[in-house]
Amino acid sequence: MADGWTRASWAVLAAAVLCLAGLAPANGQSAAPKQPKAANAVAAKAQGKATAKTAASGEKTLLAEDVFKDIRVLRGMPLDEFMDTMGLFAASLSMTCTDCHISESGGDWARYVDETPRMATARKMVLMVNKINAENFGGSRSVTCYTCHRFDANTPKTVPSLMLQYSVPPPDDPNEVTAIAESQGLPTADQVFDKYFKAIGGEQKLAGLKSVVVKGTYDGFDTGHEPRPEEVYAQAPAQRTTIVHLRGEADKVWTYDGHEGWIASSDKPVPLMVLTGGELEGAKLDAMLSFPLQIKQAYPTWRVGDASIDDHDVLMLQGTAAGHTSLKLYFDKQSGLLVRQVRYSNTKIGTVPVQVDYSDYRDVAGIKLPFQWINTWTDGQSTTLVTDIQTNVSIDPAKLSKPQPAKMPESAELR
Repeated sequence: MADGWTRASWAVLAAAVLCLAGLAPANGQSAAPKQPKAANAVAAKAQGKATAKTAASGEKTLLAEDVFKDIRVLRGMPLDEFMDTMGLFAASLSMTCTDCHISESGGDWARYVDETPRMATARKMVLMVNKINAENFGGSRSVTCYTCHRFDANTPKTVPSLMLQYSVPPPDDPNEVTAIAESQGLPTADQVFDKYFKAIGGEQKLAGLKSVVVKGTYDGFDTGHEPRPEEVYAQAPAQRTTIVHLRGEADKVWTYDGHEGWIASSDKPVPLMVLTGGELEGAKLDAMLSFPLQIKQAYPTWRVGDASIDDHDVLMLQGTAAGHTSLKLYFDKQSGLLVRQVRYSNTKIGTVPVQVDYSDYRDVAGIKLPFQWINTWTDGQSTTLVTDIQTNVSIDPAKLSKPQPAKMPESAELR
């Protein structure tokens, strides 16, 4: 689906399925404007508004309706959760921007307000799903868009497929494997972690790891699949910043400072988006995984399962904790190395997965670290190829602090 998309259309994926929320950009302005001063003024105004949500520092967290007008059924969620919800719709329905909106909206965010029949239908569908869950499942998100549509944008499947019924079943999705309390014939969680720590250098070496600085390239939908310079700064126990240098003077920055997180990016609805909920927890997990010894203590309970990834047998550890979504870590049975993590963000409409695959481990000062990782989420995928890693070097504290708001583009085309 992504191969035919331009950088501009991925930049506006935030609005790709806005029809499902029943909204348009705030104040009728284009989120990727033809008149940048007006749009930047809207974003700045929205960024300073007081909302019902407050971060630990006292900083106000924007709600979706603070940024977009005419939200009718998805009110009250933080902006980053709202963006995750848009990704859930895209993954469930296999839709792009103009599948819901008029074709002109692909180059002008102001045209997303133009009503279409699908926009009206989508609002009804969201209300229907909410009602089903409220009346039959105690309000839990047991039914989502994906339950019925399963990547079909038009109509849910109602007739059984005989081909599927009598064909050889496809391989199980390793991300759907669930660990059980007592896994007979499998090692314990402690044994899996011990093998992993030993495989990457041993606990003594890992205990001495205090900082990591990575340089490499990043490519994804947001760069038009053009490799761009990337830097990652991580400091123990759990601080991490990723900087992607886009064309021109623009940077895309993700930061977790040990307590709070942000994304500063020109392809977001606002120049600086505060992370909340599952997005914040995911940023923390990425920071902790930079210093692997900590991850074992991240969850009080770990259960073991087995699966297969690309024809390689893996052991899966599923971590759970009250009030948190579960985390799944996949370790190669032979080498003991971590090859995948899967984490989740809860939204009012359903659960959104994020997957990170690790490979090409190399020795860096006695510790094996991955030189490639692939991030996959519902509205994008990116690949990092590492060219250099330095450990235990001094990092400027400013690199790990709240980033400056992104410089917004002057047109719909990303720099």
